[in-house]
Amino acid sequence: MHKPQILKIDHLITVEPMTLSQEVVFKAWDEGNHLVMAGSAGSGKTFIGMYLALEDVLDKGVPEYDKLIICRSVVPTREIGFLPGTLEEKIDAYTGPYRQICSELFDDESAYDKLVGNGTINFVSTSHIRGTTFNDAIIIVDEMQNLTFHELDSIITRVGRNCKIIFCGDYYQSDFVKNGDKAGILEFMQILEIMKKFTIIEFTWADIVRSDFVRDYIMTKEMIRQEKLS
Repeated sequence: MHKPQILKIDHLITVEPMTLSQEVVFKAWDEGNHLVMAGSAGSGKTFIGMYLALEDVLDKGVPEYDKLIICRSVVPTREIGFLPGTLEEKIDAYTGPYRQICSELFDDESAYDKLVGNGTINFVSTSHIRGTTFNDAIIIVDEMQNLTFHELDSIITRVGRNCKIIFCGDYYQSDFVKNGDKAGILEFMQILEIMKKFTIIEFTWADIVRSDFVRDYIMTKEMIRQEKLS
C-alpha cells in the first residue's frame, strides 16, 4: 500500500493577519492562550485557526503538539435530514471546508488526505469522543453554535496534557430550533469568559475577508434585522 507523503513545515504558506481582529488572534495565540473566534461569516475564523494550529503542529521547534484534532457535530438533525452510508462516508460529507483550507495552505489539492493519512490531522465527531483523552494536540472545535451545552462540555473535558483549544463559530447562524439548545452556547461562553488563558475575539463586518459581496450582504441583512427590532 502506498504510504501518504509526509508534509514538512516548509510546505505551509505564510499567512499574515488581514484585519485588526485577526491581529488580536495571532498575538493571543503567540502568548499561549486558548481562543474563541466568534462572529461574522467570511471572516476567516476556521482558516486562521487551522493555519495557526498546523504551523505549531508541523514546527519541530514546538514539540508539545503532534496532531491537530478537528471536532464538530455530524448529528443529522438540525433540519438536515438523514445521511446514508458508512460512518466514514457520513463524516466525509463534513470535511469539505477543511480539505479546501488545506489545499490553499499547502498549495496541494491532496494535502488534507496526506495529513490525515500520516496522523497529523484527526477529524472526530462529538458523537464519538466519550472516554477519549486528547493529549499533545491542538483542538479546533468548529461550528460551535451547532453544539449543545452537553456536547461543548464533553469536548472541553476531554482535554489532557499539552493541549491548546480553539472554538470557532457564529452565534447568529445556529441550526437549532429549540431555544434551550440555542442557549447552551451562551451558558458555555459565560464559563470561558471567567477562565484563565482564554482570549475571546468577536469578529464584525469589518473582518469579513471572503469577498466584498459577502460583506455587503451580511451588513444589509443585519441592518434589516436591527430595524425590525427597533
